[in-house]
Amino acid sequence: MRSNRVVNSDQFTTFTNGYILNNTEFDKRHIWHPYTSAVNPLPCYEVAGASGAKIHLASGETLIDGMSSWWAAIHGYNHPELNAAAHEQVDKFSHVMFGGLTHEPAVNLCRQLLNMAPAGMERVFLADSGSVSVEVALKMALQYWACQGRADKHKVITSRNGYHGDTFAAMSVCDPVNGMHSLFSNVLTPQLFAPAPQTRYEQTFSEDDILPLEELFEAHHNELAAFIIEPIVQGAGGMRIYHPEYLRRARQLCDQYDVLLICDEIATGFGRTGNLFGCEHAGISPDIMCVGKALTGGYMTLAATLCTEDVALGVCQGQPGVFMHGPTYMGNPLACAVASASLTLIGQNHWQKQVADIESQLKQTLPACLSLAAVKDVRVLGAIGVVETHHPVDVARLQRHFVKAGVWIRPFNKLVYIMPPYIISGDELNQLTDAIYMALSKN
Repeated sequence: MRSNRVVNSDQFTTFTNGYILNNTEFDKRHIWHPYTSAVNPLPCYEVAGASGAKIHLASGETLIDGMSSWWAAIHGYNHPELNAAAHEQVDKFSHVMFGGLTHEPAVNLCRQLLNMAPAGMERVFLADSGSVSVEVALKMALQYWACQGRADKHKVITSRNGYHGDTFAAMSVCDPVNGMHSLFSNVLTPQLFAPAPQTRYEQTFSEDDILPLEELFEAHHNELAAFIIEPIVQGAGGMRIYHPEYLRRARQLCDQYDVLLICDEIATGFGRTGNLFGCEHAGISPDIMCVGKALTGGYMTLAATLCTEDVALGVCQGQPGVFMHGPTYMGNPLACAVASASLTLIGQNHWQKQVADIESQLKQTLPACLSLAAVKDVRVLGAIGVVETHHPVDVARLQRHFVKAGVWIRPFNKLVYIMPPYIISGDELNQLTDAIYMALSKN
């Protein structure tokens, strides 16, 4: 029941049962963190600063970051060029609406994106977050076919074990069984799911992988608007690394049956897999592509949905004649300025050697975990290292171990994985892999 009592905001946020709460206690009592319980939340560690590949806790510990802040801070923290871009832009203006106005940071960023993107990408729709960019991509695909007089093409097909975000359309194309969103199955739009690709990146491709997808395309192509997939690496759905031939064949099926291909490059874009974009491993270009996460170097939220000229013109053909989407903070100048600086750093191509060195070192060190009873599998691609266990791990216990070991690694379910900043040193990377081995040797 809502109370009408006026409460002093300082007292309300500082006291509980008459006791002053410190930041950690207040956080635990009042702030809801991602993928955790409000009743029994996972422990949180207060950050006081960050620089390079290190996170500095308020309690005094310094942790080597193995997560790039959920795969985004590829250049590390407190980067002087990204800092300078943010300072320069905030002194000019931090935000203006993008409806009817434009600005140099957005123009510069979109020029860079199109110069980097796979062949055929001609239009850029700027969005707030990765999940929103997926929403935009799916709306583009559906509106495209509706404007061609093909409103019957209203379904999306994807592979199981995928993850595309936590908003509603994005949830509908996440794995319906093993994903995080089964609770909402009765309200999500039903989509079509093919078995996940099984052939690993380094194996000989098996035709059995593609047959179920071929059958679904043949049976349902008249109602299919788009096929969406994370190129080469399925991220939060299991950190699975699959064979490029699967993606090549999916592109062929989309062409054969007149279905749009959406590549979700939010986690795989900007060098993480060893190529600038994941789809380059297969030598293909999508019709629509989503990017985010590392776009701003982890400084702030920004994403983009890119598409071909054919898609852009098709979406705006007939009524309503416009694309019906427009986030309030679309094209935020501050985010665009930092993202442009981040892409300039990527354009210097230091990431190629950095990622190759990380991959080489991970391939030398992580396989030692295969000798541990708790470990089922180890896999590496680019600056991604994954250790899969036989059973779900105790996240809180492992986090305590990792903090004590001077590293920041965030496991989930059966996966203990790292996606470190590209600027990490060899010694720092060794500390991460040593910590994983020691943690799982006690499991």
